[in-house]
Amino acid sequence: MVITMDFLDKYGIKNIDKDLLNTALTHSSYSNEHKEAQNYERLEFLGDAILEFIISEYFYTKTDFKEGEMTKKRASFVCEQALSFYAKEMGIPKYIKVGHGQEGNINDTIIADVFESVLGVVYLSLGIDKAKEYIYQIVIPYIEKDFVFFGDYKTMLQEYVQTDKKSLEYVLVGEYGKDHNKRFEVEVRIDNIIYGKGIGRSKKEAEQQAAFDAYKKSVK
Repeated sequence: MVITMDFLDKYGIKNIDKDLLNTALTHSSYSNEHKEAQNYERLEFLGDAILEFIISEYFYTKTDFKEGEMTKKRASFVCEQALSFYAKEMGIPKYIKVGHGQEGNINDTIIADVFESVLGVVYLSLGIDKAKEYIYQIVIPYIEKDFVFFGDYKTMLQEYVQTDKKSLEYVLVGEYGKDHNKRFEVEVRIDNIIYGKGIGRSKKEAEQQAAFDAYKKSVK
């Protein structure tokens, strides 16, 4: 299978092992249905260790934080929500292969795992220096902005909007699925302009996702 590598090209990742990349994008639900396929779990294990090393080195060399503060900061930028966010920004999710039972349910856990597995491929194909360069393009800018990847985004957005005395509202624009598997779609509007959209299993979850979408745009 030939992988279109446009999500890596913009980071200067060339001559990567395509077979390994294919594996990095393969969930166990797919490999269970296709016995010839390998899944990303071993690459994820490797990528997780490499990411932790690169981010640890960054905090050690670029800050004077104490050990506890470095640990806390590192955790906030390598948590599941952060990794899933990076992967989505890169456009990785559309390449992930899952089994029939998992289709339509590629959740943040899977997406975060694949971010790490792809890093493992970058390392194996091109070495630690290229892996470090890659992560410095994707992750470090958010560290430098002290971006918040988890929290009450509705409150954070409200506080941001209040500084400019703008109006803020959440509008339910759609409901999908059956009662046992319903999805709600919400838009967040600031001064009647759509700033973010979110989908969730409840209206509250959709509102938080919409607020997060608006928040990440506001700090870029």
